Formats: sequence, C-alpha cells, structure tokens
Amino acid sequence: MKPALLTAAAVILSACSGPPAIEAGLSPSDAGSWVPAQRYVPVTAGTVDYQPVDPKPWIERNERVAPTQGSE
Repeated sequence: MKPALLTAAAVILSACSGPPAIEAGLSPSDAGSWVPAQRYVPVTAGTVDYQPVDPKPWIERNERVAPTQGSE
C-alpha cells in the first residue's frame, strides 16, 4: 500500500477514539479534596526602602580604578 493511504487511514481511525482519561491528580470537581491553606502576603513584602544619600567624592574612587601609567 502507499504510505499516503496508510497515513490517511491512521488519521481517520485515530479520530474515532476519545481522549485518554487524565489520572494525574485529584479531580477539581471533587468537593472533598484537600486544598492547602492560603496565607496573606502583602504585595510590598521584602522590599527595601531606598533613601536618597549625599553624593560621594568621585575623584578618589575614579583614581583607584583607573589604569596606572605602566599597565598598557
């Protein structure tokens, strides 16, 4: 038989079957199923309040990280 005919027959026959039952966990429609308790967590939990600071002198900091004269 031709491969196209076999493929078409497989597609037609597979359309006749229903979807498989998913048995991975509890049914969501079961009213007696256990649900973990939810706790309130504020939206801003764990955030840090940043306060403005005065600028630091940048000349000394820049000279510390700048390349020296003989390091090229």
